[in-house]
Amino acid sequence: MNDAFSDALRSPPRIAAVIPCYNEALAIAQVVAEFRTALPEAEIHVFDNASTDDTAAIARACGAQVTYVALPGKGNVARRMFADVEADIYVMVDGDATYDLSNLRLLVDTLIEGNLDMVVGSRQDDGQDAQTYRTGHRFGNRLLTGAVAALFGGRLTDMLSGLRVFSRRYAKSFPAVSKGFEIETELTVHALELRMPFAELPVRYRSRPEGSHSKLSTYRDGWRILRTICKLFVSERPLLFFSAIAAVLAVGSVLGAVPLALTYLQTGLVPRLPTAVLLTGTMLTAMLSFVCGIVLHTVTIGRQEAKRLRYLAIPGVRHAQPAELP
Repeated sequence: MNDAFSDALRSPPRIAAVIPCYNEALAIAQVVAEFRTALPEAEIHVFDNASTDDTAAIARACGAQVTYVALPGKGNVARRMFADVEADIYVMVDGDATYDLSNLRLLVDTLIEGNLDMVVGSRQDDGQDAQTYRTGHRFGNRLLTGAVAALFGGRLTDMLSGLRVFSRRYAKSFPAVSKGFEIETELTVHALELRMPFAELPVRYRSRPEGSHSKLSTYRDGWRILRTICKLFVSERPLLFFSAIAAVLAVGSVLGAVPLALTYLQTGLVPRLPTAVLLTGTMLTAMLSFVCGIVLHTVTIGRQEAKRLRYLAIPGVRHAQPAELP
């Protein structure tokens, strides 16, 4: 069977729009409508994170499938989205109507044509509306994105974007751990650690509908994201982390021991015995830290291999199931 005939038999990919929401009654109808226009073939799933307004009722009235998620936090919602929805392509976007979805087809086509596993919508605004993309959020995003790039590699410019397109093998191999808005960091690091092919395309970022309010807190959520980066660095780069600690302790121990060594060579005595004991303990701690890094590095390799095998067991986006012959 030649490639052309194989392509003819393949069914079109199943596309699912997955929209996490919390109290977005003023915006969800617009988001669903834009999805209908941009990707009319997509199944639209709204995941209501225990909203106290009419978000769920409005989404259901617009024709979306609504799933209630009791555990608070976007990370908990993402875990349910990828577990409950079956599709070949997942389009995740925040339900606040701040992302212009008119070019959504381009993001999906980029994923399919490039056989990618993730396409990130990099937020772009004209800078005329201060509420569109606040300076604090923009600076924090650059800082945190730069930190992830330095620690894990990659060339993303908007790590915290809420608009992403995923392949099925990404979604079904993603072991979500985060609870809140730090889920975007985990999504990015997962792709970088498994060396998945991904791309980034610009999307227009706009103001919220009048009357709606952002759930983000610049300092609180920024601290949570920074803490998540540190946790991921320890778990995914343990050898580097513990080796750095070992190096600092070892250098400190050696520098502190130099005066004691000079005194001993001159007099044959160790007059500051407590200091010598402390420096010896410091060097032993450095050695222990380095050994911990080696052991945890071996464990991390095993975890990454297991995730990689799970990832490889799922067909790529170009390998849709063949359609049934008439």
